[in-house]
Amino acid sequence: MKKVSLVAATILSLALQAFATPALAQHLQCVPYARAQSGIGIHGNAATWWEQAKGTYKRGHMPEPGSVLVFKSTGAMPYGHVAMIREVVDSRHVMLDHANWSGPGMIERNALAEDVSEAGDWSNVRVWYGPSHSLGSRENPTFGFIYGSSGPVPELATAKDDDAPSSAG
Repeated sequence: MKKVSLVAATILSLALQAFATPALAQHLQCVPYARAQSGIGIHGNAATWWEQAKGTYKRGHMPEPGSVLVFKSTGAMPYGHVAMIREVVDSRHVMLDHANWSGPGMIERNALAEDVSEAGDWSNVRVWYGPSHSLGSRENPTFGFIYGSSGPVPELATAKDDDAPSSAG
């Protein structure tokens, strides 16, 4: 009798697993992926990260490995997008790690992104799009980069702040 109960319990368990939908079965979104990869503890829609970072994380317009590029909300991306910088290739190219860009829930590592802004300030980028096997044709506006060091930090100097003393030693 014990053997039959064990077999029945095993079959029931397997049947339940086949029909159960674990929480992680949903598509992975860019925000939890970027947060986990970068260690930047911001929550909410990607487009809100830039403002949320103010006063907590350093922000700027130059890519650094481990920083997060924050995309603005657009018609194509109503919630924005965030992607972690894996590697800086040169002044106009980086390699990104991000999720949910080329396909629902898809994680992409070492995806090329190119700065196509006129000023070279990373305010507009094109990103590798898997289905086309090339940089996407769409230009995507961005806020800039959030750097991983936490704690209150001053914002990067702007052009009008050039006379401010530097904290560099």
